[in-house]
Amino acid sequence: PSEVMNAADSERYSRQILFAGIGERGQEALGRSHAAIVGCGALGSFHAAALARAGVGFITILDRDYVEPSNLQRQWLFEEADAAAALPKAVAAERRIAGINSGVRVRGVVTDLTASNVAELLGDADLILDGTDNFETRYLINDFAVSRGRPWIYGAAVGSYGLTMPVIPGRTACFRCVYPDPPSGVQPTCETAGVLNAIVAAVASLQVADALKILSGHPDLVRGRITTIDVWEGGIRQIEGPPPDPQCPCCGRREFVYLEESVRPPVRMCGRNAVQIHERDRPIDLLELKARLEPLGEVRANEFALRFTIAPYELTVFPDGRAIVKGTSDTGLARSLYARYVG
Repeated sequence: PSEVMNAADSERYSRQILFAGIGERGQEALGRSHAAIVGCGALGSFHAAALARAGVGFITILDRDYVEPSNLQRQWLFEEADAAAALPKAVAAERRIAGINSGVRVRGVVTDLTASNVAELLGDADLILDGTDNFETRYLINDFAVSRGRPWIYGAAVGSYGLTMPVIPGRTACFRCVYPDPPSGVQPTCETAGVLNAIVAAVASLQVADALKILSGHPDLVRGRITTIDVWEGGIRQIEGPPPDPQCPCCGRREFVYLEESVRPPVRMCGRNAVQIHERDRPIDLLELKARLEPLGEVRANEFALRFTIAPYELTVFPDGRAIVKGTSDTGLARSLYARYVG
């Protein structure tokens, strides 16, 4: 008998084991592996479901946001009840994965990935999947992954267009080799350009395929290609990525500036008329805050978050002091609302 799989597992994963690229040995490797997913929205929710169904033994899911009705069109793990309860995505995902495959361990963490917690949250992962919506977090993942020699797989999608690129430290170009600086100017988002669920499924599928190669013991099959897809206009294009840049601040000079702890500025959230405030860690007593805010507007609270509505704004406050201010993209106004109602 396998040291990882019993007879029930062998039956469950039989069609995957029959695939010559994985086989029984590869399936055992998947069962011993740990994948971390940063961001559990359209891409990340697909990652989590696919990896759980494939038998990846341990999955960590990190997300800072909560489920909303507009997510249900493209975010694969969530249901109407999750949106009605305003459950954090990481919590809803953990619960759903438990029903998909009780044989895998899953840890959902409601948090914003920062330089101060990245080592604790990602340090044990064999591979990192990008389900984020901003360049700042991707640069942080890249710095951490390169510093630890861990592979990670970048992905992005908006409208009908998406792209993905694996980063294998020591072999491929890293994220900063390709994107030395964040893009300037106004960029399309899901809120301004919309997004098709078909494109997020396509991009996430390619990311998962590379993840399965790596976790099943075949990292040599992952090529450092940049793949772009447009599911509406049609066309898939793959180009070989550049070689690692010896002058790259990250993988060339090994200057991991995004791992340096610092105060995080307010962040405009992609696809949302919203700003995240996370300038300092400080525990918040949500029940006490609920009692204080109830005379001022509509308040809903559970153990995971408090939502306070005072038209035209909505503040969602988390126990660690982080907040999402919805109804504005003005970071100054978001800071003012946070100071006024949270303190």
